[in-house]
Order: sequence, then C-alpha cells, then structure tokens
Amino acid sequence: MNAPVLKTSLPGPKAAALIARDSKHVSPSYTRDYPLVMAGGHGAVVEDVDGNRFLDCAAGIAVNATGHAHPDVVKAIVDQAQRFLHMSGTDFYYEPQVRLAEEMQAIAPIKGEVKTFFANSGTEAVEASVKLAKYHTKRHNIIAFLGSFHGRSMGSLSLTSSKVTQRRGFGPLLPGVYHAPFANCYRCPLGLKPDSCAGECVDWIEDQILVHLVSPDEVAAIVVEPIQGEGGYVVPPKQFHERLRALTSKHGMLLVADEVQSGMGRTGKMFAMEHFGVEPDIFATAKGIASGMPLGVSCARAEVMSWPPGAHASTFGGNPVSCAAAIATIKLLRDSLVRNAAEVGEHLIAGARELMKKHQIIGDVRGKGLMIGIELVKDRTTKERAVAERDAIVQACFYKGLLVLGAGKNSIRLSPPLVLTKAQADVALTLLDEAIGECGSVVA
Repeated sequence: MNAPVLKTSLPGPKAAALIARDSKHVSPSYTRDYPLVMAGGHGAVVEDVDGNRFLDCAAGIAVNATGHAHPDVVKAIVDQAQRFLHMSGTDFYYEPQVRLAEEMQAIAPIKGEVKTFFANSGTEAVEASVKLAKYHTKRHNIIAFLGSFHGRSMGSLSLTSSKVTQRRGFGPLLPGVYHAPFANCYRCPLGLKPDSCAGECVDWIEDQILVHLVSPDEVAAIVVEPIQGEGGYVVPPKQFHERLRALTSKHGMLLVADEVQSGMGRTGKMFAMEHFGVEPDIFATAKGIASGMPLGVSCARAEVMSWPPGAHASTFGGNPVSCAAAIATIKLLRDSLVRNAAEVGEHLIAGARELMKKHQIIGDVRGKGLMIGIELVKDRTTKERAVAERDAIVQACFYKGLLVLGAGKNSIRLSPPLVLTKAQADVALTLLDEAIGECGSVVA
C-alpha cells in the first residue's frame, strides 16, 4: 500500500476509548503529538484500532529499521523465544549475545578489535559509554554539545541539552559536564557562513572551555551525535568531526559517537560517522539495531574496554530474543536496506527541496539517507522559527494519513522505515505538500 486509507474520523471510536483509558492510568510525562492508537503494521504502513491505515515516516522514532513486522525478524524472535527468553549475559553465556558481538565487530566504524557491552536502550548505551570513558582515562569531565539529546537517565540527561523541559526539575545533574556549540551551518552559533566554515565550533572548545572552565587533561571524552537528532536533524560539515577527532587525540581524550538515532543504516551508511571519515573510540547505538526489540550497545576499541568483571553490568542487557532480532536486522541492512536508505533518501531529499521552491515557510532541507530534517521559518531572511506552524503541519499530516514527528523547535523529521519505496516517498511528499499548503505560507 502506498496511499493512506482513512475509514473513520480521527481518532476513531476505538482509538478514543483507549486514549481515555490511557489518560487515567499512564504517566502524563509521555509526549503524544497526535491520537494514533496502533493495532498492527507491515513495512512502512501501520493500521490503527479502527482500521485506518497510515504511511509511516516516523518508524517508532527511527526504531523500526526493517519496517513493521518484517518476517525475517519475526521468525528470528519466535525461534529464539521457543528456546529460551532470558539467562542474563552478565552472569552466563549464550550464543546469540556472542554472535551479535561478532557482528558488531564486523560492522563497527572502528578499525581493529572491538568489544561490545550490551544494554536495553539508547540512554543505557550512552551511560555505559560515559562510564567506560571515565574508567579508562581516569578523568572525570565530559564535553557535549548544545542541542544534543543523549537520553533521559541522570547521566545521559546531564549531557542532553535539547529542551529545557527535559532537564527542568531534575537537578542537580551530573557534575563536570560542559556544553559547546554544535556546528549548525544554517544557524551558525558563531555567525559564520556555510561556504567558509572550517569547523570553528571546535575552536570554541579549545579557546573557551579548555581555557576558562576545565583543563584538557581532566576531560575524559567529547560526546557527540554525528548528526544531531532531537536538536533538529542537523548535519555538520565534515571538518567539524575531523577537528574534533584531532582535538581529542591531541589531549588524550576519547571521542564518543552517539549513534543511537543515526546508526544502523539510517543515513545510507551503516553508521553516520562513516560519512565524515572519522573513527570514534567508543560509540553507542540502539533504536534501529533490533527492529523494535529493546536493545542498546556500547562498542569500543578493545584496548579501551578494559574494565574488570563487576565494573558495569545489566541484568536484561543483551537479552537473547533481542540479540536474535538484531542479528536478523543486521543481515537485512547489509543485504539491501542500507543501500535502499541511500537511494530512497536521495529521492526524498530531492523532493523536499522541490517543495522548498514552492513553500516559503521551508527554510532548510538537510539530511543523509532516510534521516531528513525540514526546518520551517516565518521569514527566510531573519530565519524566525515557525514553531506553531510546524506543530500544525505535523497534526495536519496525521489527519491526512501520514505519520511524521517534529525535531528541535521548528523542524519536521522524516525518519521512515528503511524499507520505504520511492512510490511511498512520493506519496509522503504529496501529503506533506498539502499539509504545508494548509498550515504555512505558500509562494504563488
């Protein structure tokens, strides 16, 4: 199916009833942009409890890499579940965990031997990466970036600086975390132009943070998203990551790449850092790694992952069913889906840039593969953020049968399953065009 099929008003009666139950019993801290109540899905299509079908360009927040209910992944899950569900890789051994570690070695954006720590989620993978960096270097400070999102547990939240609401009310956070400006060429924090950018944000670290706030020999790591996710799907210039690598090497710091959202084929390469030709010392990934099963991993150079037994562990991390799903996912990514993400992503980005010619509200289109950000502005010259308009467009897309999400203050993210076809991408562009036409300013 390419086009959505809407049979009821939204939300339908069954969806409305479940939402009412949810509001009575579920934590109000969850953010729900629109009233979708999922009943099932296949590929890039989801169906709600009232039989309405939607084209999915959100993928469970960039999680369902192989699409919904891919038969190879489902089979791997069922086969493993029939053998055993849990034994805890912290205390025992089992083949799926070892095999997945071997697979991570094969695909890691790091040359040489790599070792893997298994967790349950992205934030846990980031926590493990930060703890490992501190343990290995015997240093205690971390540098992260403004606009970043690394998770919501206390350590990774301390690195996160995407939205105030994510941090408000939870202080004091982890001490010794310093934030630098991220290389956003559309909104350069240093007032420079994209055509002359040479990664000067890294100079800010060297000239400001490491002079006025913390000595470089006390910094364990710089933690960076290769492409910022929650911050607005911001793609930095290649020099930014090259200079970060040079800076960390110069001062004996570790470079930690948060590939939780950008990894596992989403950008048209297995990991986003590959676009920049830079090797991290440690990287964290989750989301798309197991096609919807809970799993996070932290991978590092073998000489870096030198902590002893008991230094860090997880009862459920590396669950055998999740590992089986991840192994099946990696095979699908290798066989076709990374390539499809690159090809369909290029098609989708080109189509979004055509919409930019029509809609004045689109200030920037950026991305790699199927990790695409569309930034909305009230004025292209002043770049005033079109926040309310973005929110209205996300809602309008839903009521047309297209699932998208926001990113940052005023961007729309397109992060569909990596099985998305060009025909489905064209439908998404048509619906997005209609939604923008209804909610944003249009150039005649």
